[in-house]
Amino acid sequence: MQAAFFDMDGLLVDSERVWLQIETEVMTRLGAEWTPEHQAHLVGGSMERTVEYMLAVSGASVPPESVREWMVTGMVSRLSAGVRVMPGASELLDALRAEGVPVGLVTSSLKDIADAVLKSVGRERFDVVVTADDVTRTKPDPEPYLTAARLLGVQPVRCVVLEDSPNGVAAATAAGCAVVAVPSLLPVEPAPGRLVVPSLTEIGVADLRDLLPS
Repeated sequence: MQAAFFDMDGLLVDSERVWLQIETEVMTRLGAEWTPEHQAHLVGGSMERTVEYMLAVSGASVPPESVREWMVTGMVSRLSAGVRVMPGASELLDALRAEGVPVGLVTSSLKDIADAVLKSVGRERFDVVVTADDVTRTKPDPEPYLTAARLLGVQPVRCVVLEDSPNGVAAATAAGCAVVAVPSLLPVEPAPGRLVVPSLTEIGVADLRDLLPS
């Protein structure tokens, strides 16, 4: 195993509920309602896709740039106050670092939002951080994971990705990485080279290594 890559929202930290709160507040400003079912359409997607979908659902004639700013400002403010790390995430991070395995954070969120989360989690725990600002195409495109592998000088086929969403799993698989899926809002089915578990507490470094080709 040359590296392990963690998704952020819903996998590393319990931020999906924060996204729901902010999306609901923004939709109220747009004069429309927002439900968990609406949110499920956007799990693992980009800010651009989120803004486009919210404007389509609301029918509001507000510039996309304004909605984007409301979203980013709300998320950064809420996350800067602290965010809960998902069960087992810190322990797995520590175990990987203890064994000398490089670790990356790969997220479809913008850099400002990732920075707010890393204030709680610790930027020093990651050898590389790839956000939506660092790529041309976000998940489910493989570019984010291919970028992280390139920055670390490792082969994607020797890397394990930890994800919670179908979009993220698709990106990691397309990049050629093995995958551990911990589904949050949407189901993820088992597949070759993919382990599906209910929590990060269920796995250790040996389980990640077992997913890689011999």
